[in-house]
Formats: sequence, structure tokens, C-alpha cells
Amino acid sequence: MTIEGLDRLRRKLTKILPEAAKAHIREALEQSANQTVAAMKSLAPVDDGDLQMSISWTWGDAPKGALAIATSKAKAGDMHITIFAGGGDAYYARFVEFGTAPHKNKGKFAGSQHPGTAAQPFFYPGWRLVSRRVKGRVTRAVNKAAREAARS
Repeated sequence: MTIEGLDRLRRKLTKILPEAAKAHIREALEQSANQTVAAMKSLAPVDDGDLQMSISWTWGDAPKGALAIATSKAKAGDMHITIFAGGGDAYYARFVEFGTAPHKNKGKFAGSQHPGTAAQPFFYPGWRLVSRRVKGRVTRAVNKAAREAARS
């Protein structure tokens, strides 16, 4: 059994991912990352602003010392965005997001009891707020690239 036009279909499929789709997916991921970071910053508690300013995204892995809570991998090879918070002056991002349990202090105040802190989540709620739009945007970018490749 032979399939007519199989070579033409294979050529189109190889065009989709390497060239056209990467540009569309990259643009969709950047737009989505900016939207996600904005949502997370709006939900983050503000004391001196260090925590809000530490929330960002980067291509690849998070910088050393930052807490990478979410990594979004696209189906375009090694292209992925990491959204992170903390590091540097905002090392406490994890404690704010998840809270802390009551414990005995060490160091300068050794032996005293710390009552723990309540969680003030900003990272995961920020992601949940925009996740449907992000997934839809990336799906539309892939579909757009596929349509463009099919036309050529």
C-alpha cells in the first residue's frame, strides 16, 4: 500500500517545528511569562519590595540562589522558560509562599520558641490565575505554525 503525497507531508512536518513553530512558540512563551510574573507580583505581599522585585523569568534554568517553583517546558526541543522568586535579598520567598512550622530557635536566640508563620501564597495562585490562558496561547501558536507550514 502506498500513500500519495507522503514525501510532501514529511517535508511540511519537518518545517513546522524547527523554524516556524519555534518563533511562534517563543513569542507565546515570552508573553505568557510576562503575564504570569505580573500576576504573581500583584499577589505577593509587600514589605520593602524585595520579594516582588525578585519574581522574574528566564530562558533555561533559574539563577543560582533563586527558588524555581515553576518551570514551563514547550515541546520545541530544549526551549523552556523558568519562572522564579527569591535569591539575594529575598531569600525568604519559600517561607512566605509555604509558611513555617513552630520551632525552637538556634543561634543568637537559642532555645526560644518561634510560633511559626502563616503561608501567604503568591506564586502558585498567580500561576493558577493565568494557566488556562498560557496553555491556550501556546496551543494557538503551534496551530498557527502548522497552518503556515501547510500552506507552503
